[in-house]
Amino acid sequence: MRERTRERAQERPRERTRERTHDRHEREDLRRGRLDQPQRRRPLMTLPNPDSDAFGRMSERIARFLGTGRFLVWMTVLILIWVVWNIAAPASWRFDEYPFIFLTLVLSLQASYAAPLILLAQNRQDDRDKVNMEQDRARGERNIADTEYLTREVAALRQGLGEVATRDFVRSELQALLKELDSRGVELLEEERVG
Repeated sequence: MRERTRERAQERPRERTRERTHDRHEREDLRRGRLDQPQRRRPLMTLPNPDSDAFGRMSERIARFLGTGRFLVWMTVLILIWVVWNIAAPASWRFDEYPFIFLTLVLSLQASYAAPLILLAQNRQDDRDKVNMEQDRARGERNIADTEYLTREVAALRQGLGEVATRDFVRSELQALLKELDSRGVELLEEERVG
């Protein structure tokens, strides 16, 4: 019994896949046969699709490094070494003469990669800021709702306390009753004496 159930469960996805494939082929055949609809062409070359989250994390690390003093110091040292080497070294060791065209090319290449990486890191930071702002807004709305609820509760307690007898009120009422009992007791004693 269990084996049959397992076999049926395994057959169902296969049948569904076959049905989907058959339906897709029928639709493609219909599309190919129709002259009023353009055919979909496949690209000759597909570009790699890297993990955007991993790429974003890497770009943030690079952007953080590019924004530090350490990067500026290392870049300055590298440029100074490059310039001094190409001015002071023997002519056969020089690889970039005075206008330093190769240095300009290297710096342009570095800038052309740094700018998009910095923009990508800023976009990711903007997305995080939006999420944080939405969470702060939701938290603020909850705090306002809680404050309003507590305000209503305090008002209800104040109204309830207005109807509740306070200690001084009860004390004054008891004293009035004691006086009344004393006066009645005195009246009863006088009536017994008189009577």
